Amino acid sequence: MSGLLFIVSAPSGAGKTTLVRHLLRREPDISLSVSTTTRKPRTGEVDGRDYRFIDEASFRAQIKTGNFLEWANVHGNYYGTSRQWIEEAGEKGIDTLLEIDWQGAEQVRKAMPDKTVGIFVLPPSLEALAARLAERGTDSPEVIQKRLLAAREEIRHAQEFEYVIINDVLETALDNLIAIVRASRLTYARQKQRHNALFTALDAANLPPLT
Repeated sequence: MSGLLFIVSAPSGAGKTTLVRHLLRREPDISLSVSTTTRKPRTGEVDGRDYRFIDEASFRAQIKTGNFLEWANVHGNYYGTSRQWIEEAGEKGIDTLLEIDWQGAEQVRKAMPDKTVGIFVLPPSLEALAARLAERGTDSPEVIQKRLLAAREEIRHAQEFEYVIINDVLETALDNLIAIVRASRLTYARQKQRHNALFTALDAANLPPLT
């Protein structure tokens, strides 16, 4: 049995990290993939929990050896997902969540097309996105402007995902995210894979004729 890969993507400031954090509290049987990055840790971030922080030379070396299932350069920093970690989790039947950008999502879909569930998070408006970026207090006005310009391009890729969540009211968006996760696990193919013995026992060919 192989686990599902839930991919959550969004422009910076749309709230995907907050949604993912709440989802993992409500659905503890999903394992979060911890990305590797060359960007500097933000206040409160812990190495190995939020990201694996390494320098650019080390990251480039891992690209050459094929250690990343996907990787991308976002806003001047590299981000990547460990191929070995994802493959081992999948072999154990563990559902994994990847919080990555659209470029990484595209790479993962090509590598594992039958395992991915793509979810794109949109802000309610560009004005709301700008306000959220400013409220974070982590970026300069120049960086915020760059993120807003990048967001316009990123939002164009929402159509490549199976599901789209508009993150206006957090609780509503979270309910929608949980619904997607639960529904994805209940498809015929997934249920048959997870409960093969039951499906075999209930197979019509094995049932006695009606009298």
